Amino acid sequence: MKSRSLIIGLLFLSIPTFASEKKPLAVAPTAVDTATKGPFKPYAKVITDKAITQKGLFKVHKVEDKYYFEIPDSLLGREMMMTSRFSKIAGGGGVYAGEKDNEQTVVFEKGINKNILLRVVTVLSVADSTTDIIKAVKNSNLNPIVANFEIKTIAKDSSASVIDVTDFFKGDNLPVSLSVMNKKRLNLSAQLSDRTYIHHISSFPLNTEIRVVRTFSSTPSFGPSMPSPFPSTTLPAAYAAGAVTLEMNNSFVLLPKVPMKKRLFDDRVGFFADEFSVFTDDQQKVDNQVFIVRWRLEPKPEDVEKYKKGILVEPKKQIVYYIDPATPKKWRPYLMQGVNDWQAAFEQAGFKNAIVAKEWPENDSTMNLEDAQYSVMRYLPSDIANAYGPNVHDPRSGEIIESHIGWYHNVMKLVHDWYMIQASSIDSQARTMEFNDELMGQLIRFVSSHEVGHTLGLRHNMGSSSKTPVEKLRDKNWVEANGHTASIMDYARFNYVAQPEDHISQKGIFPRIGAYDKWAIQWGYTYLPVADEQADKKIVNKWIIDSLKANPRLWFGTETNPFDPRSQTEDLSDDNVVASEYGIKNMKRLAANLINWTKEEAGHYENLQIMYTAMLGQFNRYMNHVLRNIGGIYETPKSEEQAGDIYEPTPKVKQVAALQFLNKQLFTTPTWLLDKSILNKITMPLGNENVNTIQINVLNSLIAPARLNRIAASANRFNLAASDYLSIDELLKEVLKTLTVEMNTHASADLYRRNLQRAFVETLSSTIDLKSPNAASVKNTDAFTFSKIALQRFRTQIQANIPLTTDATTKYHYQDLSDKIKQALDPK
Repeated sequence: MKSRSLIIGLLFLSIPTFASEKKPLAVAPTAVDTATKGPFKPYAKVITDKAITQKGLFKVHKVEDKYYFEIPDSLLGREMMMTSRFSKIAGGGGVYAGEKDNEQTVVFEKGINKNILLRVVTVLSVADSTTDIIKAVKNSNLNPIVANFEIKTIAKDSSASVIDVTDFFKGDNLPVSLSVMNKKRLNLSAQLSDRTYIHHISSFPLNTEIRVVRTFSSTPSFGPSMPSPFPSTTLPAAYAAGAVTLEMNNSFVLLPKVPMKKRLFDDRVGFFADEFSVFTDDQQKVDNQVFIVRWRLEPKPEDVEKYKKGILVEPKKQIVYYIDPATPKKWRPYLMQGVNDWQAAFEQAGFKNAIVAKEWPENDSTMNLEDAQYSVMRYLPSDIANAYGPNVHDPRSGEIIESHIGWYHNVMKLVHDWYMIQASSIDSQARTMEFNDELMGQLIRFVSSHEVGHTLGLRHNMGSSSKTPVEKLRDKNWVEANGHTASIMDYARFNYVAQPEDHISQKGIFPRIGAYDKWAIQWGYTYLPVADEQADKKIVNKWIIDSLKANPRLWFGTETNPFDPRSQTEDLSDDNVVASEYGIKNMKRLAANLINWTKEEAGHYENLQIMYTAMLGQFNRYMNHVLRNIGGIYETPKSEEQAGDIYEPTPKVKQVAALQFLNKQLFTTPTWLLDKSILNKITMPLGNENVNTIQINVLNSLIAPARLNRIAASANRFNLAASDYLSIDELLKEVLKTLTVEMNTHASADLYRRNLQRAFVETLSSTIDLKSPNAASVKNTDAFTFSKIALQRFRTQIQANIPLTTDATTKYHYQDLSDKIKQALDPK
């Protein structure tokens, strides 16, 4: 299945996007050969009086050490979701119990030789069974056979076939064993059959669960391994025993006979989506159908009329998340509240009590954490500072079947550091290395809400915060009422714009489920009893147009555009230049108190080093938020009924302000970040201090050929007058003006300035280097021309200053730069 989803939804790595695995979708089921008859052994000879039988999706019979599935003819050709999860796993590999390993859509079907075949459904195209083109679609989408089962006997009423599944589940068969990627990742080789066995099988009305203990040989690796796109790690168990044992749970879940009605994807609302190609006899082009991923929420039949009148009703099936019993008790209420906070959003879609969190009933032996019937927030004993919210869904319709949220224990470290860096100047509770339980609990609550949002189908809305006016973030009444961003799905973190004198409480600092989130749930989950997806599409399209016109804060800004300065991770407000200036004011207050606020008895400045590094990281984010304005391009998805263009240049006034900010806050060395009372406690002097590294990286990006050529292309595309855009020449002149400020008075240039000047020359020299690998793509561009002009201009300035400079180090530096520029301009 092609996919537009980012299915894992990692909590807060600045990784704007990660593509999902492909999800299969079936064509018409393979015809069932109902003519296949015996001779078979009598039923009682196979399923003897020693059998222990469970009824469910399949009847499961355990006869001594054998397991049999009794598969009704009614299930042949029916699609099932088969999910594999780790139930228990050896430590040291970064994989944890409860995490998913594999996911497939499968069908059982009768073969032609008195057998049952298991196929994995892998097709990417569909057609209606009544069309002629269905024949071509089926012939070009043959599903692989992954297992062939001999029919051992037939049910007494001839309505089901009995197969022996023991060897299939014990064997190292891809659909039920470890995925190829995880085998490589964990450095596992052959499965050891003498140490592999079926632990138990349980069957329920809509699913059957199989637990298998598997042991693999593993040869410890010593020294560096060969480069690979799939890096591996040797588990400690391999060193101790040469083998690794783990437990896996396989779930067969019956998919609905009639798939849920699809809601077609719209890029103005941030939902995960799947897609496939639809073929019909009458079409003149293939329909690439893209549809959103969501839970099936429908009113009960007796409540449909109430629902139509706008009366809140309970859904036919409630969305329930269970909290892993391994979760520390004091954090459970906050995790649960993060789930329950979404109830208000579903009320906008017409449903009350649509979603709820519950504690896992620890004394109920009939419930299994890996059982596909249950969605669970799994607590993972890991030092990874993260969390993620995936889902398993029906690839035919996008219907979410279940979700296992991964909650790493060390996510508390992540939220602590964020909050201390961004909020300590306005919240005294953040001025310590260990927060009180209530503050940490509220931080956990907001992360829980974010991850649950992913499992409801919502993508990151990185542009949401850009619809909040920057000065409103300092307005106590407004920000406490509305929140600093309209979406919990944004990476907006905390209100670092607010200043101490604003007296804003945690209500105006924390992110929360906001207006966009409620509207997105309303758009995706409102029940519409219409004929088909096209009729639905017209209605929900009008919702978007009307809603955005009434409230611009409902805008969705994608996480996949690298050029739109409004859609960024970690930034705030409609003016990230001003927001970053406020952020730096607060960070200066933090820097002045960092030693005291990180102090602990018998400490060795580990806390100081950690938080200073985190502070530098935040400073670097501010610089890069602002940098994206220069050469930026706005992208605002629209339907054809909406006025205006989708693509627009970032206004010149914002680009100029961004350049002035970088010149002032970064290229003019930020000495407040170079407090020797901090640095001399945590690090030795380096060739390049971290601050200098940030300076050089931003400068290199600012004057890189890609940005320069984008500036030129935008001026041409948008037909801009010189007064309406920041030109390449203007940009390079302004940067050079800041980098050479000492030349105005012939003063000495310090190490930071010298390194920036070297970087300026090196980057522009690389741009005009006709021997470089990128020369062909650059030499006939404006970036090449103006880089050459800038180097000539800089060399002239250097030559004029060399005889007037008295500092020896600066003089030698200028002479060296002059030689390098000469060599770059004339490399003969």
